[in-house]
Amino acid sequence: MTAGTRSTRARILRAALEIAQEAGPGSVSLEAVAAQAGVSKGGLLYHFPTKAALLRGLVEEQLARFEAALGTEAAASRHDGVIAAYVETFVAQRLCAAPPSAGMLTALVEDPAILEPVRRRERGFLDAIRANAADPDEATIVYLALHGLALMRLLGIDVVDAEERAALLERMRGSADR
Repeated sequence: MTAGTRSTRARILRAALEIAQEAGPGSVSLEAVAAQAGVSKGGLLYHFPTKAALLRGLVEEQLARFEAALGTEAAASRHDGVIAAYVETFVAQRLCAAPPSAGMLTALVEDPAILEPVRRRERGFLDAIRANAADPDEATIVYLALHGLALMRLLGIDVVDAEERAALLERMRGSADR
């Protein structure tokens, strides 16, 4: 893949994510994404021949970005390092990013099967967290609490304010650092 091809592909994925965040998952169409990315519909179809392929690409790109930032191998070098790294990466990429990522929600609305790679990777993350944890159940609770906070934010039903969220995250970090 050439640098130009990678650049166009990245621009298309960024445009799809922007549309999902700004107008909602139902607004992501090939025409809207092409217009937002500044490419012809044919140019978009060259990179993503179907809407499902575009959504798969969006999900895969988000997963790859998260996985690269996580650095699981380095984190595994110390006890409870994987959950500590997961907390920090999750907070930075999914809780502090504004607005919350709508890419996976868009894929879920369109075709739930597109999220199968997410389930597999998340299971892998959880397995690595549990294998590295002094208390695997406590680490699992932290993992699930993070996802609960992110899901509530994504769905617009967040019931904790910024101060409460900060206190909860500090508690989670404390659990991860024991």
